[in-house]
Amino acid sequence: MNDQAGHTVLRADRINKYFRMPVVFHVLKDITFSVQQGEFVSIMGKSGCGKSTLLYVLSTMDTDYEGTLYLNEEKVSGQTGDQLAAIRNAHIGFIFQFHYLLPEFTVLRNVMLPALKLGKKSEEEIRQDALDKLRLLDIHEQAEKLASRISGGQKQRVAIARALINEPAIIMADEPTGNLDSKNSRNVFEILDQLSHEKKMSLLVVTHDREFAEKTDRIITMEDGRIIPV
Repeated sequence: MNDQAGHTVLRADRINKYFRMPVVFHVLKDITFSVQQGEFVSIMGKSGCGKSTLLYVLSTMDTDYEGTLYLNEEKVSGQTGDQLAAIRNAHIGFIFQFHYLLPEFTVLRNVMLPALKLGKKSEEEIRQDALDKLRLLDIHEQAEKLASRISGGQKQRVAIARALINEPAIIMADEPTGNLDSKNSRNVFEILDQLSHEKKMSLLVVTHDREFAEKTDRIITMEDGRIIPV
């Protein structure tokens, strides 16, 4: 997948999704939008509007939908589970509300893991890349500590470093500041904003935080499974 300046990184074309148990429920309704390279986009809406469900479809982790999804203008809908897992690992970085670090590993090892799985570089190169990412997030001094031994705000920084390790086309985040105090929330926003505008990374963030969303390039508002026209 080639990166060209200013190209469309993610495109959803008429995505529909139904929950079938216990009754049929139309949860995503004709979702069509795109994200450009370097764009920082937030998705807002009340609980239950479908925004987290949409993120899981866009991330290729949920394949039970109708419509078409493109990443770097290549169609990913209809690919096999193994193909999608490879696409996710190589081209999509994830940041969740909970950091999901492995507590028995060091900070450095946690950041290295997705790149070790990808297997495109030597372990020494990956180690250097991981240190570079930790330095970018100003947490490299914690590299050799166990992940269980650092603070909540630090853990979220490490989770961001891990999301960056394979130089993804897009970073997707689900409530990345949901468990953080206001100071750490601002720090996380500033980090993501810098990645977007200085590193030209694309970001798509589901958030309840209005203050956070209003500082992003664009807000997509959802209601009852639809995107509300601006």
